[in-house]
Amino acid sequence: MKILLKNRSLLKISGKDAEEFLQNQFSNDIEKIDSNKVQFNAYCQHQGKVIAFFWVMRMGEDFLLSFPDELLEKIENRLKIFVIMSDVIIENVTNVLSQTGLINESSPNEFRINDELAVLIEDSIGQVEELAENQITWEKACLDSNIPEIYNVTSEKLVPQMLNLDINELGVSFSKGCYPGQEVVARLHYLGSAKRRLFSFKSNQEMLIGDSLYCASSKTALARGDRYKGSGIVVSKVKYNSLFYCLATLDVDLINEEITLNNEHGPKLEKINDE
Repeated sequence: MKILLKNRSLLKISGKDAEEFLQNQFSNDIEKIDSNKVQFNAYCQHQGKVIAFFWVMRMGEDFLLSFPDELLEKIENRLKIFVIMSDVIIENVTNVLSQTGLINESSPNEFRINDELAVLIEDSIGQVEELAENQITWEKACLDSNIPEIYNVTSEKLVPQMLNLDINELGVSFSKGCYPGQEVVARLHYLGSAKRRLFSFKSNQEMLIGDSLYCASSKTALARGDRYKGSGIVVSKVKYNSLFYCLATLDVDLINEEITLNNEHGPKLEKINDE
């Protein structure tokens, strides 16, 4: 299945210093990107909180960054601050190149995400029929693969470990040099104490990105009472076949407890067990 990926921006980073520039900004090892694969990267601020989550692709000497549209202005402005005297050009090519998601298909020019999913970058827009149900199918496939997203409501609220980006160094390299927030991210890793992780849930009621996960029996809830703000947050969601699915962070010691959205009377969430 081919699906035109709407609501995603695409930045091209070019110039002789492009690789070094991105290596100094992002969490993963840019120097090790395969030319035909998507590399996941967190873009963090100095406290280690994730500003944006990128799909990074190498095209020759240039790099492409794919991420949700709503973060475009924020990302463009922040990256340009750090260019300074480097030979780096940041160009918005969202309306020049199309992003097509492939599910259980292959293409000579694809960038593979995993065995099931890939992204195809092409020079023209509108070659793939745009169907709402196809967009939902893509979003559900990404959710099933535990691929998170960062939106405005969750930007600068989560460290990479909460998105499971440290597991098998999926989106974080612990052997590369410095980048913003690297000391905090590395300290959490070597302490081995990620108290909050990303899990899959489903519900028969609507949920919103940014909704809090509530556990009435948690020690924090009992201790803080009305000041309890939740034990996790919804980071991505999709409605599929009348049910609502999401990826959400949650304190790991609560995974076997009853979880509801926003308060003790909110919709109940059912954890989806990994296969």
